[in-house]
Amino acid sequence: MASPFIDRAILQADQLLRSFSGNGPPPRRPSPAEALPSAESTDGELTVEERRHAAGLMRVNHTGEVCAQALYQGQALTARDPAVRRSMASAAREEEDHLAWCAARLKELQADPSRLNPVFYGLSFGMGVLAGVAGDRVSLGFIHATEDQVVAHLDRHRESLPAADVRSRAIVERMREDESRHGQEALEAGGSAFPEPVRRLMTAVSRLMTATAYRI
Repeated sequence: MASPFIDRAILQADQLLRSFSGNGPPPRRPSPAEALPSAESTDGELTVEERRHAAGLMRVNHTGEVCAQALYQGQALTARDPAVRRSMASAAREEEDHLAWCAARLKELQADPSRLNPVFYGLSFGMGVLAGVAGDRVSLGFIHATEDQVVAHLDRHRESLPAADVRSRAIVERMREDESRHGQEALEAGGSAFPEPVRRLMTAVSRLMTATAYRI
């Protein structure tokens, strides 16, 4: 009989393959953009440059959700407390919604996801595993610090998106609400606050990912 750890590893591998094959799970919640006028009517107001810029930002957000999936999967795989694993699994399900919303928006903008997503996934999964091995308090603290970074970059995207791109903005705003809540819940669950030098390093890594995914 397989151990619970092996069972979880198989499930994570299956989810990875489905995500990169384009057959990831459908979103459990409708995209915030669905309540707005169709892409055909709103995106027609975008210039070529505005469409390119919006696509670059949503590509970054899509890559960020790929990384979030990897982090949560790596941490859940090595978490000691079953309650922590359940909490991470719940947050990961919401991140799956974000991933699907961003993928759908990229298609509307006639743009592709980042070709470097498998690399970012592998790096993020490894970081998640290491954080989980370090202990649940460190792992939860890592989630809190990561979500702080995500909220900050979503704020920048919200300001940078073209005024006419209401569909992308609606998605970004809902994602921001979820990410902020995930970070606060991780802290309240016992996560340890990360020291400032570590947070600065995380910021530098995040900016490198953002700059790369925007273009490639």
